[in-house]
Amino acid sequence: MQTNLADFIRHTPEGQEAAEILGKCVHCGFCTATCPTYQLLGDELDGPRGRIYLIKQVLEGVRPTEKTQLHLDRCLTCRNCETTCPSGVQYGRLVDIGRKVVEDQVPRPLGARVVRTALKAGLTSPLFGPAMKLGQMARPLLPASLKTKVPAPQDAGITPGRPHPRKMLLLAGCVQPAMLPNINAATARVFDALGIELVVPAAAGCCGAIRYHLNDHDGGLNDARANIDAWWPHIEAGCEAIVMNASGCGAQVREYGHMLRNDPAYAAKAQRVSEITKDVAELLPSMADAIKAKLKPIANGRVVFHSPCTLQHGQQVRGEVERLLTALGAEVSPVGESHFCCGSAGTYSVLQADLATQLRDRRLGHLEAPAPDVILSANVGCITHLASGTERPVAHWIEWLDARLAAAAS
Repeated sequence: MQTNLADFIRHTPEGQEAAEILGKCVHCGFCTATCPTYQLLGDELDGPRGRIYLIKQVLEGVRPTEKTQLHLDRCLTCRNCETTCPSGVQYGRLVDIGRKVVEDQVPRPLGARVVRTALKAGLTSPLFGPAMKLGQMARPLLPASLKTKVPAPQDAGITPGRPHPRKMLLLAGCVQPAMLPNINAATARVFDALGIELVVPAAAGCCGAIRYHLNDHDGGLNDARANIDAWWPHIEAGCEAIVMNASGCGAQVREYGHMLRNDPAYAAKAQRVSEITKDVAELLPSMADAIKAKLKPIANGRVVFHSPCTLQHGQQVRGEVERLLTALGAEVSPVGESHFCCGSAGTYSVLQADLATQLRDRRLGHLEAPAPDVILSANVGCITHLASGTERPVAHWIEWLDARLAAAAS
């Protein structure tokens, strides 16, 4: 095994990248102050510095154990530590590499393998939509633990079909159309009101994050290639940007250029895709005046915004939503621990349910303190996870804006 790992480090792009990242680590410990799992558990091995030590040991030939795997599994990949790190350590990339190396050496119990396979295959399957509808029909009969995973049915309203000279691409996502369809419809309506047509290629699907972060790197890369193939004709035809209204997908697609850098057939295309991928919060501020001209004064406009980790740490987009909402007349209340993860983190709320619930309740404590009319966020996972722990409305901020535009037009 020692020889194999030495070959991995010397002769594979992942091994070379891991060695390069590890070389930047100064082990100062600043990251532990902002790591959600370290704050909850107080265990050095459940913080970035401890996990870096574990990964380093494994790459040096130390045989990993189930305990090693557990500490790495507990990481949310929120990348809060990256924002804090004075050395610019790209921890998110390192932990993905380390998890895969450990996964290949530490077999999981049958039950764990079944759950992970079901998540990878089920959440990205065309059958997820019908299955969600069945779950919503049976929702009143479901036990509380399952009911929180199944949002109530949502009326998405009308999706505009008017053509516009300005066109952008929209990734529909794998779970969002079934769980919270109004987010995509609201995004299309807002852009339509601003004279921009959002094109949704049918062949584009999951961004790849689900498979990739469950250690199926090949599957995640294939998802990326399929999306690039679906988008490329539209990019060549002049689509200005790829619009992301799920920050988790946005963070993943922005990594395509890096993930496929060694693929001669896709490297250049992937880099271009990453360059033109923009969160909604990056595109709309430049149109704030045009939006404001369409709105009426707002009543009961006190809101709070939970910035997903994939937005503020993964994509480094910070403050844009709050500034835009304020400019559009909302009373945006500040909240404590605004850098903190809510515990959703893709499939984390399923695989690490106890920790995810603790993080959710801690986050809601801060979000509900100002007694807002609505809690706003920017990622389907965060929205459904937070909504499972509060009676207060939780929505995507683009839905809030869409509702205001509709009220002004009526």
